[in-house]
Amino acid sequence: MSALVRKPPPGLPVAAGVVATVLLLAQVPFLRNRLFYAWDDSAAQFLPMWHHLGGRLTSGRWPLLEVDNWMGGNIAAEALFGIWNPVNLANYVLVSRFDDLALAGLVVKSEFLALLALGTYLLCRAYGAGRGPAAAVAIALPFCGFTLYYDAASWASGLMAFAWVVLTWWAAKRLDAGGSPLWPFLFGALAVTSGNPYGVLGVCVVLAAPAVEAWLRRDRAVLVRLLVVGVLVGLLVPLVYLPLLGTSAVTVRAGQGFASNGLLMPRLSDLLHLSVPSHLPLIRTFSDPLRLTVPGVYFAWFVVPLLPWLRWDVLRGRWRGLVGVFVVGLVYLLLALGPSNAWMFRFPLRHVQVLFLAVGVLFAVLLTAGLRVDHLRRRALVTAGVLVLSAYLTFAAGTWQWQRHLVSLGLLAAGTALVVFRARAGRGVSVVLVLGVAATLSLQTSWFPANRDVADHSFPRSVAALRAEVHGGGTTFPVGSVVPGNVGLVAGTASVGSYTGMSLRAFADATCMDFAGSTCPDSLRRIFTPTDVDGRTLADLMGLETVVVHRGALPDVTAPAGWALTDRTDTRLVLRRVGPVEWPEGRLTHATVDVDRDVSPDDRHEHVRFTKVRGETGTLVFARLAWPGYRAELDGVHLRTSQGPAGLLVVHVPADVEAGEVHLTWVPPGLPAGIALAAVSLLSAFAYTVFTHRRRRRPVDFVPRQRRTPRHAAMSNAGSPS
Repeated sequence: MSALVRKPPPGLPVAAGVVATVLLLAQVPFLRNRLFYAWDDSAAQFLPMWHHLGGRLTSGRWPLLEVDNWMGGNIAAEALFGIWNPVNLANYVLVSRFDDLALAGLVVKSEFLALLALGTYLLCRAYGAGRGPAAAVAIALPFCGFTLYYDAASWASGLMAFAWVVLTWWAAKRLDAGGSPLWPFLFGALAVTSGNPYGVLGVCVVLAAPAVEAWLRRDRAVLVRLLVVGVLVGLLVPLVYLPLLGTSAVTVRAGQGFASNGLLMPRLSDLLHLSVPSHLPLIRTFSDPLRLTVPGVYFAWFVVPLLPWLRWDVLRGRWRGLVGVFVVGLVYLLLALGPSNAWMFRFPLRHVQVLFLAVGVLFAVLLTAGLRVDHLRRRALVTAGVLVLSAYLTFAAGTWQWQRHLVSLGLLAAGTALVVFRARAGRGVSVVLVLGVAATLSLQTSWFPANRDVADHSFPRSVAALRAEVHGGGTTFPVGSVVPGNVGLVAGTASVGSYTGMSLRAFADATCMDFAGSTCPDSLRRIFTPTDVDGRTLADLMGLETVVVHRGALPDVTAPAGWALTDRTDTRLVLRRVGPVEWPEGRLTHATVDVDRDVSPDDRHEHVRFTKVRGETGTLVFARLAWPGYRAELDGVHLRTSQGPAGLLVVHVPADVEAGEVHLTWVPPGLPAGIALAAVSLLSAFAYTVFTHRRRRRPVDFVPRQRRTPRHAAMSNAGSPS
């Protein structure tokens, strides 16, 4: 009977324990601050858009363009929302079921923190680390300073990409042991389609790492498989990023190169404090020009204190198998110390977490060999010296927080002593390490319950409360800071203000709108100033129906002709258009021809039926931003399109036409080619997996030629029992 009961794979209970522990610890920041996972960009950009996209998906609409979201509505070109990633899409549908967006953020981000921990555990095991050391490092990494306070709290796409990159590395490393190439392909595909360019960079580096190892040991089969997987994953990149590249010429991201302004640029000396929970590095940030307000370079409490106790001689015999870890660590160390702007890659501090991953793998491998407990007094003195020096440098950087630094020093000293005690007893080391992670997380979230380096939007967590708070009707223009970022999408208003990583340059300049959807006080004058399109104002050409003025920007206003001041509160003034817009079924706002019908069946299509006098040209102006990808046709003939005032879309009707119907469509630049390459990638990946599987199962009916024993292997085997 017992033979029928299959035992779980070795290490599975530990892996499950790692996931469960991280899921439990991920609740600690939320309990300290209910908005911890709904902070900065997560509050203004990600969570509202996830909620909105989930609603679109459940209604059967594929989200490529959201016209009502204006500068932030080019979803395909933004890339950051990862609309080609099936896990993302499933999470968006899940988020759309929540009324509490902060709780939705907790659920999704806990999911990816757990995935990150699982990938780290598996990666450490693949490099030969024991279960306990691998588990300790895996539980610590998701709560390192940058991952927790920046990616998990704010820059959610970075957390998602990082989790998939770690799993990609593990799956690629598994090819050494005959693993299927399907897994590194799938995880690499999820990393690339997450929409974060750091995911693409990470996949390139972590596929190169085991490739270097295979090249050193002359394992051509594994090297070929890694190259094939890399090419197939690379074929997915155009699907995600061709729309961005094809759109960048009209955005503020055009001409990005290399620059250094010190923003989020760590120094090598900052990394020496990766084990001090209270250390606030002197790195330039958004709010304070001098320092971070959170421990952004913290990794794990146990790494630096235990350095004198590790068996470093292990590396001499295992360095070949760890070359990939050194490669990843060196690459990301250089990136972390590099320029603040490098094409699409900004803020070098983002690279620190991958550097910590490599450090963590090495630490787990060394810890697996056991701690050295000989020369106890000498090692204790070295540890004490390291801790005192770290504490002093931390105190020097933030003298007013000396009480916290003393607590940190005491925690590290007591924890290290307990670890050494358990090492001498022969068990319990990993348990102490994990308990220390929990203790430091509790302390840090008590000391630093939120990341003050970035924006605190403090909007209500409830979607229902948001909809009750927001004033607007129809297309609404904000003057000042009214509704942050994409919050208008869940607040039930078609707000012109939105969050964007690109900003259409002409529109941003004309309305003085920033990346988060806020405008300057002069924007009110600008939208009501006549343009060169028959003297029509921007408010008319944009089809505005409501203007909400934040009284912090303008204390009082006078309603222009055709508008009325309808609401006045302590914080805002509301102007509404008197009378309806001319073509309410579509987005046409001005025409020099007679329009019989204007219909916009969805955001990417519009049809305008018109008549006019032959011999005279005509123009159609739409309340659409003229993103690259628009195509206008009249009876199968292409019509010229251009940017009008503020970058609005203008279609030009030729003089030799009296009547007809203009068909307007939008397709993201490069999307057809991206879809074709993605289809080739997917089909090729599955075909290659079948091919390699059959080759592994093919019976061998010949005696292979005896291979020469490498000299280093012969030397290592000398004297071993036969």
